[in-house]
Amino acid sequence: MAEPGLAVRRKSRPGSVGKRSRAPVQPSAVCSPVARKRASSGGEGPPAETPCSNDSEEDMFGDYDSFYGNDSLLAQVDDIEHKYLQDKNTDVRAAGEIVLGNFQSGSHHKKKDNFSTSENVVILKADKEDALQMNENDLVDSSQEPTEFILDDLPSSQLLYFEKMDELSSASRPSSVSERRNKCVNSSSDKIRSPSSFCPDAEHRNRPADFSSDSKCDLFKSESLKDHLKSAMTGNAKAPTLQVSKTKQLKEAVLSEEICVARKTIESSSVDIGPFYGLPSKVKDLFRQFRGIEMLYEWQHECLMLESLQQRKNLIYSLPTSGGKTLVAEIIILQELLCRQKDVLMILPYVAIVQEKVRGLSSFGIELGFLVEEYAGSKGRFPPIKRRIKKSLYIATIEKGHALVNSLIETERIDDLGLVAVDELHMLGEGSRGATLEITLAKILYTSKNTQIIGMSATLNNAGDLQKFLQAEYYTSNFRPVELKEYVKIRDTIYAVDSKTENGFTFSRLLNFRYSSNLEKADPDHIIALVTEVIPKYSCLIFCPTKKNCENVALMVCKYLKKEFKAHREKEKQDLVKNLKTIGNGSICPVLKQTIPFGIAYHHSGLTNDERKSIEEAYSAGVLCLLACTATLAAGVNLPARRVILRAPYVANDFLKKNQYKQMIGRAGRAGIDSAGESILIVQEKDKHLVRDLVNSPLENCYSNLLLELTKGMQSLLLSLIGLKIAVTHEEVEDFMRSTLLGVQQQLLSKEKSLSEIIKDGLENLIGKGLLEGRISEKDHNSRCTLTVTPLGKATYKGSIDLAYCNLLYRELKKGLEGLILESNLHLLYLATPYDMTSNCSPDWMIYLRQFNQLSAAEQKVADVVGVPESFITKKASGQAIRKNVDSAVVNRLYLSFVLYTLLKETNIWNVSEKFNMSRGYVQNLLNSAASFASCVLHFCEELEEFWVYKALLTELTKQLTYCVKTELIPLMEVAGVLEARAKQLYNAGYKTLAHLANANPETLVKMIEHLSRRQAKQIVSSAKMLLSEKAEALQEEVEELLKVPTDIPETH
Repeated sequence: MAEPGLAVRRKSRPGSVGKRSRAPVQPSAVCSPVARKRASSGGEGPPAETPCSNDSEEDMFGDYDSFYGNDSLLAQVDDIEHKYLQDKNTDVRAAGEIVLGNFQSGSHHKKKDNFSTSENVVILKADKEDALQMNENDLVDSSQEPTEFILDDLPSSQLLYFEKMDELSSASRPSSVSERRNKCVNSSSDKIRSPSSFCPDAEHRNRPADFSSDSKCDLFKSESLKDHLKSAMTGNAKAPTLQVSKTKQLKEAVLSEEICVARKTIESSSVDIGPFYGLPSKVKDLFRQFRGIEMLYEWQHECLMLESLQQRKNLIYSLPTSGGKTLVAEIIILQELLCRQKDVLMILPYVAIVQEKVRGLSSFGIELGFLVEEYAGSKGRFPPIKRRIKKSLYIATIEKGHALVNSLIETERIDDLGLVAVDELHMLGEGSRGATLEITLAKILYTSKNTQIIGMSATLNNAGDLQKFLQAEYYTSNFRPVELKEYVKIRDTIYAVDSKTENGFTFSRLLNFRYSSNLEKADPDHIIALVTEVIPKYSCLIFCPTKKNCENVALMVCKYLKKEFKAHREKEKQDLVKNLKTIGNGSICPVLKQTIPFGIAYHHSGLTNDERKSIEEAYSAGVLCLLACTATLAAGVNLPARRVILRAPYVANDFLKKNQYKQMIGRAGRAGIDSAGESILIVQEKDKHLVRDLVNSPLENCYSNLLLELTKGMQSLLLSLIGLKIAVTHEEVEDFMRSTLLGVQQQLLSKEKSLSEIIKDGLENLIGKGLLEGRISEKDHNSRCTLTVTPLGKATYKGSIDLAYCNLLYRELKKGLEGLILESNLHLLYLATPYDMTSNCSPDWMIYLRQFNQLSAAEQKVADVVGVPESFITKKASGQAIRKNVDSAVVNRLYLSFVLYTLLKETNIWNVSEKFNMSRGYVQNLLNSAASFASCVLHFCEELEEFWVYKALLTELTKQLTYCVKTELIPLMEVAGVLEARAKQLYNAGYKTLAHLANANPETLVKMIEHLSRRQAKQIVSSAKMLLSEKAEALQEEVEELLKVPTDIPETH
């Protein structure tokens, strides 16, 4: 393993810890004293002549060797040179040392004779005040600055000569000198905000002459030091006298040099870049403090030092689950934010993971001075606020990441985005979300040549296609911090997975557990035998095919466990039950009430957000030792276990895919806790041959979904390409499409039609829907006819509305303008109910009628306006035949609107789920989807002037749906990770505003708030500080904008 300290090539000086150290430069980037003088004097005076040009110069001193007509100085130089050149092992640089020593001998005798001109480069201190202090007692030491006296005494052309001498010797003694020089550069001040505003052009920064190593040697052989010195004197005599104070000039030069070096360092491709991979040593301390990370794994160090990363090439890297991929991404993100001063977008697959990452990185943002902004659900600004000083890390879901990129392209700010980091890159091959991710990355690649893309995944097979698509390098390793042992159980025999054997399995052991006949019937798969081998001392996960199966397994296991299991951490389990009751306003799931005392729970989408969070925290803390869960946990938050059991090789009714299998078993083994992790797949005899193929087969390939997901894929892409003016003709669109993953895989994916024909069909479809205007010639579809987006088309792509529903949404909003019923928010809620949830909704007609009858007369009118008459609901409830044809999608949508309406009134998911006989997880999902869709409809309406009336109404409704709590709790719930139950606790404890939380003491919070760990308290305070900082920055931006003097004020002539 490589410790971060080992990976660090140089340590920063004590004075600079806590400040951002500049990354290092190649030795050539360090400007000479003369270069600094010139930079500060604005290039005044002619450049010093190089030694090569001496032959054509008139010898201004005739036959004299010195100013005084005697041979004292130059003769001494000559003698000394011959004397030193006789010794082959003497560094060439020594000649320069003696000469300089002789120049100063009249006034300063030095105790040290190891002077080297490379060390005469001004050392840049961490503090500006120290940077220019000169020590007059010592000439130069490797840790001290050269004296102002020397630099003032030496004319510029002579400084140039010593710089050249330094260059000549660098080839023979590079290690010690360049190391010291790099060390000097690394400790440069971080107080300068914008290197680019000061740094002169490269031509002015470079040394006046550039020699190859061979020419340097020849030059040195052919001309003596005496001749060089005469040439330097000639240059001095010709040079005009500078009017600027040399001290002031030097100070300006040092400042300019610091900035130049810093900027060159950032642009440098050097792999040796500073205390902690080009970051301040403080970052290393923060990883230790916040994450407990003492060392980096060897592969992480190797990956961070890749040549391709130093050159800012795109990179895909793939490692098994739990290998530490995210840490590498976070270090690269911090490099971009702090060193290159660019914004960063991090794309994660699920809302819960986005919120977890916002909480985790807010602490770093507070300490290091960047903003962390959440883009998930209904949260996020489009376009994001352009910050003046601080840079932003946008953490987004796939859909919000796409909307964010669109807004940056539209406002011509895409180049502000320095880096895009994508977790779970294999999701490119997963349905409509994969299509959206592909569209996002293709747009970035096409519109910005400066944005780097980093993709990571545990399950990639056809990396070659993805490399071609992302124009990326590929890094892979089989490293796992904990060894994973794979097993398969058939009846009571356990086999080890071994691909080297003929049938793929080798006998491992027989289960040693006595089963009674009753237990054998209840547990034919021997799950109890498998789990009791590890719990309660170690943790265990059981992946089940369905949600119901999770609950049944949890109940069955606790039913047959010994009573001693209850004693393990009993008090904490009682507290968990109490906490879950508080969350449910007195209600708790009967299954959880029965299983938690044994340290067992289930985990699936049927839980509310608050319940899921409490169970995850209890499992992480070791209070719960066994979770029965669905496959979604494998792709979600990180909950590792000593043993992972797969209840069956199925997800719902579908046979397990290799990618899913790998993700599930990847949860086995906890780094730093377990010496090994185990996975056991329970197999029935009938599935034996399928499982053998599964465990020994390669991972599935990742294929583009642009064609399979037509409205969310290809058509959505074509619409936004033309709307954003990325491509406006058929020819330009085709050029763009060649750079997508579909373009890379087109021969595999579209055998019937060419890419050109697919594009033509897509464009005609959009024109037919009224989203595009223009014409594509039948005879020549490569016609340069320009296509434009209609107002409806623009509203559709800016609102991220599914093209399957955009016309329907427009008609319903238009109809709403004729008679929007505003006595309550029911009508608005109907318009904000997501279309895609209506297909899997089956109304209970008696409940439907009961809820309808509880509405006021005005609210009942809403049903009539949208097209669901009372008579229809009554007949359905009484089981009568229906003659009139009513749209079932509208009926289902209204039913879901009733659920949301009740939920906003009661703000209690438990009560509402019981009232409508739905699972509370389904109600929670409906609420989350409605909040997100309401936000989309709001953006849709903002683009269409006729819908101005909806803007204010939908803004408020989106807020209500996002939090679904009493108004006073909303400020607290804006903080990442604070859900309703926690917000109530905080509010009751006196933390009623964002400012209260941001200024809270974490230790006090732990004492006052039940079931709150120290780590959670610190994260809440950090998140609150970050949010407060964001809001303050936004207001500051507004003030700056208001006070800005317009550049186009009319003037009288």
